[in-house]
Amino acid sequence: MGAIDLDRRTFLLTGCAMAVLPVTPIFAATPRDAEKLIARLTKDINKSIESRTSDAELYVQFEAIFRKYADVATMSRYALGADARSATKKQLSAFGDVFVTYIARKYGAYFKDFIGGEITVKSAKSVKSFFEVRAEALLSGERPFDVTFRVNDNGLFADMLIEGISLARTEKTEIGALLDRRNGNLDQLTRDLSSL
Repeated sequence: MGAIDLDRRTFLLTGCAMAVLPVTPIFAATPRDAEKLIARLTKDINKSIESRTSDAELYVQFEAIFRKYADVATMSRYALGADARSATKKQLSAFGDVFVTYIARKYGAYFKDFIGGEITVKSAKSVKSFFEVRAEALLSGERPFDVTFRVNDNGLFADMLIEGISLARTEKTEIGALLDRRNGNLDQLTRDLSSL
């Protein structure tokens, strides 16, 4: 896979991993509900990208989108892996809050160059304990590629797969490595993530 593929994946691994106005999430009782949620998410992402605002403002918008549509508690716990079980509620809350900002800053730079791109929802289905929503992403000058969102029944998405690459698993690997470098000190990781 070439550099263009990696950039595309990374772009969307956050992209859709991030709203500008607070809205009550849709309770995803059916695949159609999950599809509506992702349609709103992609609309907000496309709108933010097309606004051509400053980098700093764009990152703030992506963080708001992530807080609005993502199951942050589930995603941040998953990213911590087994270490989440020994963490206190206070530690998990602090890490989850910093995790959102970290994701927005980490991937936000990929969005500013996405002018003219588009993400379109195609279909949705029920899979085990969640809903899977398939979308298609089209970057200017590139071939279309699949993006799959996994939506919990609480009306929030907990994972996204770009050409088979999972956002949740990618971040679990990254966070695990960062935590290992700090000898498992979650408080230190939380402090450090806030400055990355």
